[in-house]
Amino acid sequence: MPIRTCQRFLVFFLLSVLAFSGRVMATHQRAAEIVYRHLSGLTYEITLISYTFTPSPANAYREYLLIDWGDGTASSIPRIEIKYLPNDISYNRYVGTHTFPGPSTYTLSCEDPNRNGGILNIPNSINTPLFIYAELTINPFMGYNNSPVLLLPPIDNGCVNQPFYHNPGAYDADGDSLSYRLVPCRGAQGLVIQGYTYPPATHRFTLDSITGDLFWDSPPQQGEYNIAILIEEWRNGIKIGSVLRDMQIIIVACNNRPPVIEPVQDTCIEAGQTLRFTIKAWDPDSNQVKLTGTGGPMLVPHSPAFLTPDPAIGTGHTETIFRWSTLCEHVQKKPYPQFFKAIDNGTPVQLVDIHSVKILVVGPAPDNLIATPFGNTITLTWNNYSCTNALRYQVYRKADSTGYIPGYCQTGVPPYLGYVKIDEFADISRTSYLDDNKGSGLMRGIKYCYLLVAVFPDKAESYASNEACATLNKDVPILTNVSITKTDPVGGTIYTAWSKPTKIDTLQAPGPYKYILARSRSDAPGQFSLVDSLNGLNDTIYDDLSLNTRDFKFTYRVDLYNVTPGNRFLIGSSQPATSIFLKLSPTDKRLRLNWSDEVPWSNYRFVVYRYSPPEILFDSVGYSETTSFTDKGLINGQEYCYRIKSIGKYSASGFVDPIENFSQETCGVPVDNIPPCPPVLSVTTDCEHSVNILNWTKPGDTCPTDVAKYYIYYGLRSTDERILIDSILNPFDTSYTHNPGQGIVGCYAVSAIDSVGNRSTFSNPVCVNVDACPVYKLPNVFTPNNDGKNDLFHPFPYTSVTEINLSIIDRWGKEVFSTHEPDINWDGNDMTTHQPCSDGVYFYVCDVFEITLSGTVQRCLTGSVTILR
Repeated sequence: MPIRTCQRFLVFFLLSVLAFSGRVMATHQRAAEIVYRHLSGLTYEITLISYTFTPSPANAYREYLLIDWGDGTASSIPRIEIKYLPNDISYNRYVGTHTFPGPSTYTLSCEDPNRNGGILNIPNSINTPLFIYAELTINPFMGYNNSPVLLLPPIDNGCVNQPFYHNPGAYDADGDSLSYRLVPCRGAQGLVIQGYTYPPATHRFTLDSITGDLFWDSPPQQGEYNIAILIEEWRNGIKIGSVLRDMQIIIVACNNRPPVIEPVQDTCIEAGQTLRFTIKAWDPDSNQVKLTGTGGPMLVPHSPAFLTPDPAIGTGHTETIFRWSTLCEHVQKKPYPQFFKAIDNGTPVQLVDIHSVKILVVGPAPDNLIATPFGNTITLTWNNYSCTNALRYQVYRKADSTGYIPGYCQTGVPPYLGYVKIDEFADISRTSYLDDNKGSGLMRGIKYCYLLVAVFPDKAESYASNEACATLNKDVPILTNVSITKTDPVGGTIYTAWSKPTKIDTLQAPGPYKYILARSRSDAPGQFSLVDSLNGLNDTIYDDLSLNTRDFKFTYRVDLYNVTPGNRFLIGSSQPATSIFLKLSPTDKRLRLNWSDEVPWSNYRFVVYRYSPPEILFDSVGYSETTSFTDKGLINGQEYCYRIKSIGKYSASGFVDPIENFSQETCGVPVDNIPPCPPVLSVTTDCEHSVNILNWTKPGDTCPTDVAKYYIYYGLRSTDERILIDSILNPFDTSYTHNPGQGIVGCYAVSAIDSVGNRSTFSNPVCVNVDACPVYKLPNVFTPNNDGKNDLFHPFPYTSVTEINLSIIDRWGKEVFSTHEPDINWDGNDMTTHQPCSDGVYFYVCDVFEITLSGTVQRCLTGSVTILR
């Protein structure tokens, strides 16, 4: 993140100061950070906080610092506060405002020369600038953003060989998620400082990415160290900003041990209630201990938390009470961080302990939820919600009760309950809701249970309401059985049964009553036709005959009529129920079973029955809680027959339990239609013989093993289609040698074929490029003296070269030899005079045309060769 504009300004500024004051040592920066908050629109207030070396003359002249706004502009902001602290430390606060040009991500940065001298883990720190930055994302769709503020100062003391703790005390007023990580300190132009190292530790120097707790187990050497902590903000899983803290740790030689804060567990509190707990601290050396606190709960604008006493001071030990009377406006999705700091009065440095507690403020549960049935709907009512700042309600529904009571800090509706969100609405003042199943009506026989949750602007969910349940009045017949008792294309039968109504409005429908049984077939869904009529309420069983139950499924409905003379009308109808229809999918040594389940009750188990001729009885071979099952270990080519029994129930009372129904019988034959798994291919190259050796292995035990042969595929270029070049008929032979022709280049794949012709997909492709063997290269000397040794100038062993264009010249520029033949074989004679060339150095230029995976590529060689006779 360069900031050259800032650097130029600072150089000019320092030169001006030097001219004015004579001599200023700019060796003062100890620690710093930049934070920001949104004012309005695109305008933000920026605060730069720095801690400096008080004796440095530069302190007096740092009335302004230059900020690079990350939008191509920079400007100076004034120092509005300076405080002189013990141990030569000065606190400086600079504040300015800036209006950005539009939505984008901006990096606000400042580079200030220089750091204080003697920092052990920054080489030449006295001449190294301090560079800090903050990232700001302006995105109207995500809402405006305020950076986290860091409540605990960036300078801390520690002792040699004593544990050191620090936490930046980050608090985000927007409730965004924060993460922490250590990064190298930065210097000139925002670059990582060369030679920077993290402080040395006996065992570990770590930063917790979630809590921000820094732990240095035992600093081995006294001195000053600087580290950088990057605190990143996340909103809905998207990074929206960050702040870099450059902090200083001062380690001295001392016998003092740090104080200890007794840990307090993270907690939660329902909005409107008061949270109270005690914080205790003690000192192992019986030094005086001062206990203070800061954090989100103490910074909220209304009804902030407080400590009693604050601070709490005691010799050897002390304690204070944390108290927070929460309000609805405190509800948010993320916990509030609360930090407690204990500091002793030891010498030569005061040591600290820091403890953080996360406090989640939860919205109260909607109160007194009641469910009341009417017709085929259920009305929910509840009391006025106490938190008017909630944004909306969410309504959840489930068939049957769970008895759920929210656990400690358990907000919303946990997924494991099986509840489904059926609606949400923004009017938080509402106190009722009509569930008509989105206009289609609810079903009889189902015990409907509900939970209600309030949701706040940042998507924080309240505790769930009490569970409210209701069942629709049983004023119509309710189907319980549609079971196939005989499978046949003509003479099939289906057993149907239903539960009679028990709450008919006899004033409106005095009777007598009649059932009308209707059905539709799966080839004409929704087209119901009359099956039969039955008089009275107690006749609730019917066997439907002469059906094609082999090829179709059937859907039934029972209509209830009032047949008072002169006053005949439909009282109501049952929910339709459909027979189970089983389908088989054959595969290798197994059959996959899938079936339909279209009924108003809940089927919770399916039993699979099978027989295979010459057996005549079905036997159970397994069960499933879903509508599928795979029967394994079968014999290919043999027929197997199946039927399914469903086991279910209505969640309301007053019905037969369990409800059992059967599918039709259907048969199938397993066949081997599963190809082998693709082999795993590797290729090695024999450069001496210009061949590629393919080797492959069979995949693991989960793949079919009946491999009968292998096919070998090849393509010259990486983009070429793989062409079948050969086959291996021995399934145990897993090696193949291929000579591509001109060189070694090409891409390979192998597929496996089983005994019935199923072919696997290609193996992993493996490509061999020209550089798998030594590339074309020329020697720098040869001896054409006809002694039979090194008499010719020719290249080292090579592959994959189609031609060359070689020209050899002497030291005066005369061409003495040329050729297009890759082997060259120059005998050292002049190609024009055919006389031996004199001993000495000759120069060559050679264009080499090589076959590669991308095609033929030209490469240029230049060099010299010496003739020695």
